[in-house]
Amino acid sequence: MVQLETRTEPMVINFGPHHPSMHGCFRIMVTLDGEDVIDCEPVIGYLHRGMEKIAESRTSTMFIPYTSRWDYYGGLFNEAVTVNAVEKLADIEVPKRASYIRVILLELTRLVNHLLWVGPFVMDMGAQTLFFYSLRDREPILDLFEAVSGYRMVNHNYFRVGGVAADLPYGWTEKCQDFVDYLAPKLDEYERLVTDNPVFRRRCEGLGVVTRDQAISWGCSGPMLRASGVQWDLRKVDHYECYDDFDWQVAWRPEGDCLARYRVRLDEMRQSLKVIQQALDGLPGGSWETLEAKRLAEGPKSPWDGFDYQFIAKKIAPTFKIPAGEHYVRVESGRGELGIFLIGNESPMPWRWKIRPADFNNLQVLPYLLKGQKVADIFVILGSIDVVMGSVDR
Repeated sequence: MVQLETRTEPMVINFGPHHPSMHGCFRIMVTLDGEDVIDCEPVIGYLHRGMEKIAESRTSTMFIPYTSRWDYYGGLFNEAVTVNAVEKLADIEVPKRASYIRVILLELTRLVNHLLWVGPFVMDMGAQTLFFYSLRDREPILDLFEAVSGYRMVNHNYFRVGGVAADLPYGWTEKCQDFVDYLAPKLDEYERLVTDNPVFRRRCEGLGVVTRDQAISWGCSGPMLRASGVQWDLRKVDHYECYDDFDWQVAWRPEGDCLARYRVRLDEMRQSLKVIQQALDGLPGGSWETLEAKRLAEGPKSPWDGFDYQFIAKKIAPTFKIPAGEHYVRVESGRGELGIFLIGNESPMPWRWKIRPADFNNLQVLPYLLKGQKVADIFVILGSIDVVMGSVDR
């Protein structure tokens, strides 16, 4: 008996450049054999706006409002690395209270990043409930951002070279404490709802595996790296800001699959809450009410010479000149290593400004992860990487 073999011709399908379950315009050219992925070619560049050249024609303070356009999930990470680059090159010391305020806001931004990741990630698999929960729990953080800077999601324009733009407003630390107390049990609720759900686990456990050596070779960072068994976190490695003052652990998992990346991000949120709690408890100068009492006892002073402003920022002139030299500075954003390579030449504007976004490097592993998978797995794997195209394209 002659057996007939079914022949199929490879078919090239374009996903995008509209939003394929992610932020920003991204195109994937996928070669399929039926439902099997044979090859994949990511196509980027639809959101390129020349942020690096814009930086080279602006002073550091003038450029800070632009930074939120790279990664609009984590705008304060962008502001932090922007001011840190100049501070490190110019050897500017930041007041302790300002550094604590920065850390609190950076960890709140990490929570925003991961909350806005976990809901859509689970929704990519067909589950709606957690998406609404994550949006609900993100709102109090946006309220805290609005109270500090006037903006909820992007364009905070709050960090400054030498400190922050203004002190925390009246009652802010109490509201932040209320949020810390609120979110901790909600994360346990996420775990009960999703983590051990058999449908969820079958959709992402063992899928998109990146081994430890592969993650290092591909230049991955952040949760993508730590979910592959590498205990590497720039907050521990580079000792920037005042993270060494706090007791917290690096979240990591050894499996390297989509489930591990999900669990690392949930563990990171718990660690962020620990850091915020310790920063609130040890905030130099205490709450706004404590500072106000001290300010009244000392008597009125000018805005520049007063206890209030000196406590949150060094006095830096708007025409401050970046010293000659070059420096690379990085911070641990919600997606991994966010770096700035800066060259100064005794001018208020940098001579060279190069951005190293985490998700650009993490995205390059996508073709390797998709080959041999099913069409339905494309967006689960892509979602687990956590990409914002404004950051990739800059």
